[in-house]
Amino acid sequence: MKSAAAGPAPREEMKRVPLPHGWRCHVSPKGPRNYVNTASNETTWELPFTSYGTSVRPLVQRHSLPEVNGSCHTTGSAIHTRDPPDVPLRRATMDKQSPGNTSPAKRQTKEMKETKITINCVTFPIPNVTPDQAEQQLLKPNEWSYCDYFWTDKKDPQGTTSVAGFEVLLQKQLKGKQMQKEMAEFIRERIKIEEEYAKNLSKLSQSPLAAQEEGTLGEAWAQLKRSCHDEAEVHLKFSNKLQCEVEKPLLTFRDNFKKELKKYDHHIIDLRKQLASRFAGVEKARKALADRQKDLEVKTQQLDIKHMNKHEEDIKKARRKSTQAGDDLMHNVDLYNRAQSKWFEEMVTTSLELERLEVERVEMIRQNLRQYTTLRHETDMFNQSTVEPVDQLLQSVDPARDRELWVREHKTGELRPVDMDI
Repeated sequence: MKSAAAGPAPREEMKRVPLPHGWRCHVSPKGPRNYVNTASNETTWELPFTSYGTSVRPLVQRHSLPEVNGSCHTTGSAIHTRDPPDVPLRRATMDKQSPGNTSPAKRQTKEMKETKITINCVTFPIPNVTPDQAEQQLLKPNEWSYCDYFWTDKKDPQGTTSVAGFEVLLQKQLKGKQMQKEMAEFIRERIKIEEEYAKNLSKLSQSPLAAQEEGTLGEAWAQLKRSCHDEAEVHLKFSNKLQCEVEKPLLTFRDNFKKELKKYDHHIIDLRKQLASRFAGVEKARKALADRQKDLEVKTQQLDIKHMNKHEEDIKKARRKSTQAGDDLMHNVDLYNRAQSKWFEEMVTTSLELERLEVERVEMIRQNLRQYTTLRHETDMFNQSTVEPVDQLLQSVDPARDRELWVREHKTGELRPVDMDI
């Protein structure tokens, strides 16, 4: 619809002032006259040209029809002017012009005012549309938070399909879960080695080899064998503590981590599906509105040629259908905006939860690895304590003393042989 700056002209003035080229006058069922431009399909309740030459201005800025199936479209904002008192406000939607009939000059003006773009069913502002337009502020500035950097989709490495930003976040968490599993497997292998080592040390400590050694050296050798047995006990305890204090916590946290990721994944996927469904509803309603507007324009043009009651009734029906289509479009846009708002809120909340889980995972692994090093140091200290007696006895080994002890125990006599007398 278009409205002039001045009020409706008197009936006498309508007769005196000729209509501009291409304009037609019609009388609505309720009485007021309306004017239709057969070339541009523009309508107005007032004379299209005042005595001062004031040009009419559009009631609604037309919307461009989006493309379907993940491609982008742009939308403009509606600009409303006053209608006569007997015309409902929703007439602004009813009387939108068909997007297919936009003139090149008006299309250029419309495109200059577009400020939003829809990509894969998500609506974004077009950055830097005007010089004074400020960019969106980060939700958590200076923190490099997940909730600020994963809203748009990206192409996969092959460049064939789009990957949602949340999916990128989720893949990182899944990779972290896999790394945690592999760390637990590493600790499991170390436990096996420690258990096998303890078993072999215990077996070796019972070996009868060199059991007949005597003296101070024999005592040191016996202590060395006992130290093998003690060391086997230490490594067995070390393996048990690794299992209880390192491996088991890693696996337990991983299982809980997996459940959390699965819950968030399903929740965000469902919200994204709802958003896509609402977007499809908007596209369908937008197309229906365009069809109804086109039908209304055709019937209005027919009325220019034949002033018949039947055509006026058809126009009334077409207007009702156009109004209903406009209401349906606004309803679907509202449902879409609600779905996108819900998705936005859950994306922020879930992103922050993923941050928390990642921090917990790293901190938990760090603490468990520190526990591993502590246990390893303790094992070395225990092993050292079992070896220290061996060192002391080895320092006490004295071949002369061993010889004395052995002679005292095994001597057969101190008298030496002498020469025989003749």
